[in-house]
Amino acid sequence: MKVIDISRELFSAPVYPGDPIPRRDRLRRMDLGDVCNLSGFYTGCHASTHIDAPSHFIEDGKTVDQLEPERFLGECTVIEMQGIITGSDIDRILPIAKKRILFKGEEKALLSESGAFALTDAGILLVGTDSLSIETDKDEAYPAHRELLGAGIPILEGLNLSEVEPGNYRLIALPLLLGGAEASPVRAVLVAE
Repeated sequence: MKVIDISRELFSAPVYPGDPIPRRDRLRRMDLGDVCNLSGFYTGCHASTHIDAPSHFIEDGKTVDQLEPERFLGECTVIEMQGIITGSDIDRILPIAKKRILFKGEEKALLSESGAFALTDAGILLVGTDSLSIETDKDEAYPAHRELLGAGIPILEGLNLSEVEPGNYRLIALPLLLGGAEASPVRAVLVAE
């Protein structure tokens, strides 16, 4: 069994434009004579590798704490694709893909509205990307987010798939239990058996 960490480090990861910059405050330090090391930190819910819950774009959508943990555990397929992924692209990959799909695209794997429709119709449980956002940067209506999240499909963004070969794995990407939050950072790993 091989475990591959596909998370980005919280404090050094790129930050989506307009999001808060994560920081850590060292409150106690043994090197300064304190009895222990103690830190606090501040971050946005969409920092680094994170899950978007339906409430991110859906008015009455589920929040992170309301999502079933099973969504974030189980078989997944890593697909290598760059650029805008369309419904036709999804139709080609569905016969070989599991119900959780992660797109590896050198941070350029974006989902079109037709691609989101195709994933929703196929009953996908989770969609992920190594981009900061799965959305195309040309449409501020966020159609892919609205389609996926409206169907209850969480979106895993900001993955580090640079060392991952395309194929099937077991995914573990549990969000923090943040009551009422629309998103949460995660520590995501793939297990190759």
